[in-house]
Amino acid sequence: MIRTPLRPLARILRARERGENPDEIEAENRRMRHEEIQDKARRRAEGRLILMAGCFVLAFVTVGLRMGALASSEPSEPRAQVMSAQIMSQRADVTDRRGRVLAMNLLTHSLYAHPHQMIDPVRAAQGLAKIFPDLDGAKLTEDFTGDRKFMWIKRKISPEQMQAVHDLGEPGLLFGPREMRVYPNGHIASHILGGSGFGNEGVSSAEVLGVAGVEKAFDGWLRDPANDGAPLVLSIDLTVQSAMERVLDSGMKLMNAKGAAAVLMEVETGEIVAMASLPDFDPNDRPRPLLKGDPSDSPLFNRAVQGQYELGSTFKIFPVAQALDLKLINPNSGINSKSPMKIGKYLIHDFHNYGTQLSATDVIVKSSNVGTVRIAQMVGAERQKEFLEDLGFFAPTPVEMVEAPTGQPLVPKRWPAVTSATVSFGHGLAASPLHLAAAYATIANGGRKVTPTLVHGRKRPEGEQVLSPVAAEMAVSMLRQVVTRGTARRAEVEGYEIAGKTGTADKPRPSGGYYDNKVVATFASVFPASDPKYALVVSLDEPSVSTGGGESRTAGMTAVPVAAELVRRLAPLLGLKAKSDVTLPRIDPRIMAHVEQGATDAVKLVSNK
Repeated sequence: MIRTPLRPLARILRARERGENPDEIEAENRRMRHEEIQDKARRRAEGRLILMAGCFVLAFVTVGLRMGALASSEPSEPRAQVMSAQIMSQRADVTDRRGRVLAMNLLTHSLYAHPHQMIDPVRAAQGLAKIFPDLDGAKLTEDFTGDRKFMWIKRKISPEQMQAVHDLGEPGLLFGPREMRVYPNGHIASHILGGSGFGNEGVSSAEVLGVAGVEKAFDGWLRDPANDGAPLVLSIDLTVQSAMERVLDSGMKLMNAKGAAAVLMEVETGEIVAMASLPDFDPNDRPRPLLKGDPSDSPLFNRAVQGQYELGSTFKIFPVAQALDLKLINPNSGINSKSPMKIGKYLIHDFHNYGTQLSATDVIVKSSNVGTVRIAQMVGAERQKEFLEDLGFFAPTPVEMVEAPTGQPLVPKRWPAVTSATVSFGHGLAASPLHLAAAYATIANGGRKVTPTLVHGRKRPEGEQVLSPVAAEMAVSMLRQVVTRGTARRAEVEGYEIAGKTGTADKPRPSGGYYDNKVVATFASVFPASDPKYALVVSLDEPSVSTGGGESRTAGMTAVPVAAELVRRLAPLLGLKAKSDVTLPRIDPRIMAHVEQGATDAVKLVSNK
C-alpha cells in the first residue's frame, strides 16, 4: 500500500512562496487520511454484518425445510444405536410366499478365553468339558496352562450354556455378542436355503455369509443396508413344501430308492412352489461335503437341480409335440411301429410288440420307442436339436441358486441319426428334473417358454413362443390319455385330471454302458389337464418294489404312485378343488382278496361295514 506523504515537498515550497503556513497542509492531509481509514473500517463492518445476516437466514431456511419434511413424513419409532441392533441388522430374513420365516437372525454369544487372566485354569477346563461334551478337557488344560494369550472356545452358545459358563466364575472366560443364522423349520427346504457360515469375525461380532442355495446366491442382497431389512420373499409355500417332503420321503422308503427328487412349478409364472431332494440335511448343522466318491451320495447334493439323469420316455412327448407343431402329423396319424427298427448297426426295440402301426396318440400312450423314432425322423435331427435347445435342455437352469450352473446337461457333441433316435426316447442326453419340469410347464403354458424361478412376485419378460398353442393343447391331451389308459394309470386322482408321461431309464456305468438292475424312474406331469396350473416331476433313483410277479423298477410302478399321492395331498393345499364332489369309495382290500380267490362271501363283508 502506497501512502500519501503528510508534507509533500512541492506543496510546501509553493505555500512558502505565497506566504502560507505549511503546517496547515500537513493537518489537512492527516484529516483526509483519517477519514479514509474510517471509511474502510465502516465498509468492512457492514460486510461482516451482511455475511452474518445471510448465515442466519440460511440457517433458518434449512431448519424450516427440515421441519416441513419431518411434518409431512410418516411417524416411526426411533432406532437405538447400540451394538446389538447393529449386529441384528446385518442380514435380512428369508420368507416363503406367504411371509412365513424360513431363515432369520438370532442374537447369541461366542465364548473365548484369555488364559493369562485365569485364576484356576485346570478347574475352568474341567468345567467347560462338562458343559460342552464335545470338548477335550485334557486339551483345554494344556492350552490354558500354556503360553497362549487368546483362544476361541465356542463360536456360538445357547443362553443355558452361557449361564453355565458364567456360573464357573472364571474371569478369563469371556463372552462376545454376535448374530447367528437360524432355520426354524429344520430340514424343510434345506437344499433351497442352502445354509450360512461365519466370515470375518471378532470377539464382539461376526460376519454371516451364505455358503449355498439362495443364501449364497442372494448373499449381497441380504447384507445390503439399502434394503432396510426387507425380507427375501421366495416362491415356495412352506406348507406345500413340508407336505411334499413327507410324502416323497415315505415314497422313497416304500420304493426302496437310493434317493428322490420332486419339483412343483406354476405353469404360468415358472415360480417353484415346492422342490425337494432326498436325502436332505439340517442347515442349522450343515454337514461337511464329501471329498471323494460319488457326489450324489452326500445329503448336500441337490438331485432336483444338480442331478444329471437320462430321463427316459418322458422325452417322447417332445418330438411328437414338435411334429404336431410342424403339421407333419396329427393325433390320429398312423405311425409305423414295426419292431425292431434298425439304424445303421443299431437295433431299436419296443418293450412290447405293438404291431405294425400305431396312431400318434398311441405312440405316447403305449410308450413306443420305434414309433417315437419314426416321428423324430420326420422332424429331422437339426430341427429336433433346435427345439430341445429352445426348451432349455442345452444350458443350466437360470434358477437363483449357486448350484444351478453345476447342473449343466450332458449333451452329445455330435448329433447323427442314432443320437437323434435315442434322444427322442430319453437316452443319450442327461438333464435335471428341474429342466424337465420347465419343459413340461412350457407345453402346458400353451407353448410359451417357462423359466423356473425361486423369487415370488418378480416381473419377468414374457417367454418365447416355442410351440403353437394348438400343438401344445394336443400334446397335453395325449399326456392325459397316458394316465387314463396308458402306462401311468396309477396316477389317476379323482377330480384333478392329471396328464403325464412315465420314464424308466437305465443308469449308466461310470466306466461305460448301463447297469442291468439300476434305473432312474421319472414321472413328469401337469394338472388339471383341462386348464393346466401346475407341473409336477417326481424322480426316484434306483427304486425297486416287490409285485405279484416279482420285482419291478418301472416308473409306472414306482414314481407314478408317489406322484399320485403328492397330487392328492398337495392339490387341496394349492386351492384346487376337485371337479366332482362325489368321491368314489375305495374297494376294501379284503374284498379284492376274496374276489381273486373266487370266494362267495364278499357280499357279506360289504353288508357288515
